[in-house]
Amino acid sequence: MNGKPIKLTSVKILETLYNHFKVATVNSNMTLQRLANRSMYLYLNDPDFQNKLETTDNLTVSGSNF
Repeated sequence: MNGKPIKLTSVKILETLYNHFKVATVNSNMTLQRLANRSMYLYLNDPDFQNKLETTDNLTVSGSNF
């Protein structure tokens, strides 16, 4: 990753969202790692993006708050 230090982490992803993501990105170079890094960058640098993520609440599945 461009010689930059990385942090190996483990996260739980909603299976249906992940499956849709895989299908949507099959013909692109977007990966889950790229999505996570870019999302964190935008969250930290774009107040509108941060607000959008913080107010999105329709991902509750089976009582889990992801």
